[in-house]
Amino acid sequence: MEDLSRTIRISARALGRAGLVHAYGHCSARVDADRFLVCPARPMAQIAAGEACTPVPVHGPLPEGVLGEVRLHQQIYARRPDCGGVIRFMGPNVMALAALGRVPEMRHGFGAYFAPRVGLWDDVQLIRDEAKAVGAIDAMGDSAGLLMRGNGAVVAGASLEEATGLAFYLDDMCRIELAALAAGLAATAPVISAEEAAARATRAGRIFERMWDHLTCGDPERPPERT
Repeated sequence: MEDLSRTIRISARALGRAGLVHAYGHCSARVDADRFLVCPARPMAQIAAGEACTPVPVHGPLPEGVLGEVRLHQQIYARRPDCGGVIRFMGPNVMALAALGRVPEMRHGFGAYFAPRVGLWDDVQLIRDEAKAVGAIDAMGDSAGLLMRGNGAVVAGASLEEATGLAFYLDDMCRIELAALAAGLAATAPVISAEEAAARATRAGRIFERMWDHLTCGDPERPPERT
């Protein structure tokens, strides 16, 4: 599982460099149907090369030392067998829009990946028990993203590399929505339809691979480029 642990550490530091996490936040990657690995419970940008990640069961109690909100990860992995990576993050635009109790509309290309609509958990309390974790992921529905009022967001991807890109996309989606609100255009600005979103949300052309390359460039554990 060392390769998977390395990917988790690289993602954690990338999210820190991008300003999408600070003292708080966590990321994980699926091992198999029954287990996933989560990053160390400390500021993600400070996670050291080679530092151990913690195995967590998809079903059952959290291991000692694992943050309570990792129950959100458990709920997603249990419900979505195709999910390979989950990120809990606090990007500045995500935090601002979530604090308003709003979710962003699909207004630009990045937003298409969150069809049919970003979920909203309308509760400012931290999610540290099973009931709240269940309720929050219920509110996420079929979307790749969830905003939690006053507490940031969660994204889920087919891999942790994809989830890392989705975290960037969701924060940018919220940036666009805040700009529309500031301009007084939120009620009239164009919104991407479900049909347009299905066509736009492509994975072809190394869409997520290029975002991963961008966000992780210079990481000490990133494998050297092949020539």
